Amino acid sequence: MPQQLTTLDYIVFLIYFFVVAGYGYWIYQRKKSTEASSTDFFLAEGSLTWWAIGASLIASNISAEQFIGMSGDGFRMGLGISTYEWMAAATLVVVATFFMPIYLKNKIFTMPQFLRQRYNETVSTTMAIFWLLLYIIVNLTSILYMGALAINTISGINFWFCMIALAVFAVIITLGGMKVIGFTDVIQVFFLILGGLATTYLALNLVSDKFNTTGVMNGLTSMMQQADDHFHMVFKKDNPNYLDLPGLTIMIGGMWIVNLNYWGCNQYITQRALGADLPTARNGILFAAFLKLMMPIIVVLPGIAAYVLYQNGEFHQEMTVDGAVRADRAYPVLLNLLPTGLKGLSFAALTAAIVASLAGKANSISTIFTLDIYKKYINKEADEKTLVSTGRLVVVVAMVIAIAISDFLGIEKGGFKFIQEYTGFFSPGIFATFLLGFFWKRTTSAAALFAIVGGFILSIIFKFLPGWMDLSFLSPMGFAVVNPESGLYEIPFLDRMGFVFLICVLGMIILSLSDPKSKNNPKGLQIDPKMFRVSGSFAIGAATVVLILIVLYSRYW
Repeated sequence: MPQQLTTLDYIVFLIYFFVVAGYGYWIYQRKKSTEASSTDFFLAEGSLTWWAIGASLIASNISAEQFIGMSGDGFRMGLGISTYEWMAAATLVVVATFFMPIYLKNKIFTMPQFLRQRYNETVSTTMAIFWLLLYIIVNLTSILYMGALAINTISGINFWFCMIALAVFAVIITLGGMKVIGFTDVIQVFFLILGGLATTYLALNLVSDKFNTTGVMNGLTSMMQQADDHFHMVFKKDNPNYLDLPGLTIMIGGMWIVNLNYWGCNQYITQRALGADLPTARNGILFAAFLKLMMPIIVVLPGIAAYVLYQNGEFHQEMTVDGAVRADRAYPVLLNLLPTGLKGLSFAALTAAIVASLAGKANSISTIFTLDIYKKYINKEADEKTLVSTGRLVVVVAMVIAIAISDFLGIEKGGFKFIQEYTGFFSPGIFATFLLGFFWKRTTSAAALFAIVGGFILSIIFKFLPGWMDLSFLSPMGFAVVNPESGLYEIPFLDRMGFVFLICVLGMIILSLSDPKSKNNPKGLQIDPKMFRVSGSFAIGAATVVLILIVLYSRYW
């Protein structure tokens, strides 16, 4: 496989680099105040437009785990993996309608701050520590590792140099604060989409040429004919990938927990909208929902195209490592076939996705540590300048830790699945805590702590149940299938999340009802139905998103 960028490719990439860096510096100079404020640094309060919020949401979300990991899953299991993107579009509508009014009315800066206001310091601090561990050990580390691996595969540049260079580029952007991240993300998304579409265009044309036709539509038709099994959204129990996407759970079960927790209870994501007014935040989130609908075209179709070509004699050497097919190599393999110049553009798109995601994640780590741990417990008298300086130092430290531990986590076995499964240890308890905290006044701090800590422990127990007991009795209901690697019955991790979530909710209800003081809980939120009213334009946009989803799932059921 050729592993070299030409001079023209490097020129295209450098244009991208200087445009992003230059625009970021210009934004920083134009919007900086005489003394940096922590609110401005962490939230860019009032300075992000709806299109900047929407673009930043997508730029922060789409990274190496989508380009590399999700394309790899497209190679392995097909269009079904798109449910993470398409269900996210529906989730964003829910978050914009019901979650954002609550956050903005209560002037929330960070997710631990919400937990402190709604529950108490113990719940807030416990969750802050959980989030920091999750963001650094799972998210930041996997994005760095997979990004460096992709760039190394495409360019041949040393893996560790790639990782350090990505970290440095992301730190440069992050040190300007949320306002720089938000506005440079608009450019990042432009490169991401343009370069991503170029790769998809090439992939579909390669398929059409392979079957003696021409054009991308004929390529798509040929893919559907050659790999019909890769164009189904809802898997049956006998599908070898059922453990990853267990049937209807993707529409009515654990997938909602994954998405609502990620998009609605996640500092990394909600931070983009927390500094705006409600109409701007809602419009930005709706814009992100529309962008989400098109993501499978960019990150999943190339993987399916690579699968079709592989099945017909192409890429056998490039897709194989130590005698085993490595699905995560599908996207880099395709990128290496792009013509000069276009390869540089797609290389820039991939880098843009990685760097934007790293910058957003690092900023959230910095925000939580500085505002919820440093200011609360280490330096309560810290002034604004000290808080901003601490936030910048935390960004650098987090990157160094991520680089140091990245080689020990087994991320190379499947990056997207690695992130989803290990995030899933925390998601059910966190989402239960937020959901009941939003909409049920009687929910107590003891109940929240049970969900957060107990949910994590339950997730670990459910993960290792196959080694302790025979789960075959769950098989007739589709809640357990045989893992072909271990030969044991396992509960699909999306179903595990659903079970843990239900147990957490039930436990929270019992604990809250058993506390007589919960009847007049002073920390219960005052919810006014008028908070959830939306504008006519938002309602039309939301209905359009839902209609498109109905058409897509009906077509590819």
